[in-house]
Amino acid sequence: MKFLPIILAAAVSVAGMTSAQAETSRLDKIKSTGELTLGYRDSSIPFSYLDDNQKPVGYSMDICYGIADALKKDLNLPNLKIKLVSVTSSTRIPLVANGTVDLACGSATNNEQRQVQVSFAPTTFVTATRFTALKSAKLNDLADFKGKTVVSTSGTSNLKWLTQINADQKLGMRIIPAKDHSEAFLTVASGRATAFFMDDILLAGLVANSQNPGEWMISEKAYTIEPYGMIEPKGDVKFKTAVDNAVKAMMKDGQVDKLYAKWFTSPIPPKNVNLNWPMTPELKKVIEHPTDSPNPADYKL
Repeated sequence: MKFLPIILAAAVSVAGMTSAQAETSRLDKIKSTGELTLGYRDSSIPFSYLDDNQKPVGYSMDICYGIADALKKDLNLPNLKIKLVSVTSSTRIPLVANGTVDLACGSATNNEQRQVQVSFAPTTFVTATRFTALKSAKLNDLADFKGKTVVSTSGTSNLKWLTQINADQKLGMRIIPAKDHSEAFLTVASGRATAFFMDDILLAGLVANSQNPGEWMISEKAYTIEPYGMIEPKGDVKFKTAVDNAVKAMMKDGQVDKLYAKWFTSPIPPKNVNLNWPMTPELKKVIEHPTDSPNPADYKL
């Protein structure tokens, strides 16, 4: 029984820590430091990538800058500074979770597995897993890949799906995990892999900006539905509410529609290529009825 006071004291201490942690928000940190940290991607065209001046630009970056403008007003911080940190598919979730980055602005799929570690802002894009390959390879569906080498990007839901389908269908594919999308695309262009499995819009951006776009194909068949959202810290209700409200306001006032037109149906840097990717009915539905659901079924019409 002599250990009881110690146990009770420890329990009270842990409860106090949990309570303190629950009350701590990124908003408090941002207000005290006057700085918001955004994670950006190097080659997620047209969501978050580097232009000719090595400046992060893109659809997701513009949405994050809109969120920053809303936080300036919410926190009464007209001189809020934006700190930019480069992230990859593998590092973006850990860096948001450990507090290094406040928001990851890129092309991140919102799914149930990831929601265990982080949260997501309302979905701002809906895509699907497809593959790109050289037309000369004459590849049409998964059965064509038996025993072949393929590539996908490390840390992505696409790579996880590809690994699983390879095992389930006994395809015997050799799967190369690339550091980023540019490296994966180059792996196919150089002949080290036959195809790159990734979200279709990212493949379209890479093909459009390649040296010979006409040599490439993107599969007609879609294999998964991938809702994109900005990555937020888990369990931070105050911060999530502020960020989500900012995104919803941008949807309601037409700002998201304007940004979509800017990045998907207009010429974009660095080569002034127009992706000609009209807004899908699935995304129109999401903009009318915002959701942060990780369930692909919720995005079907």
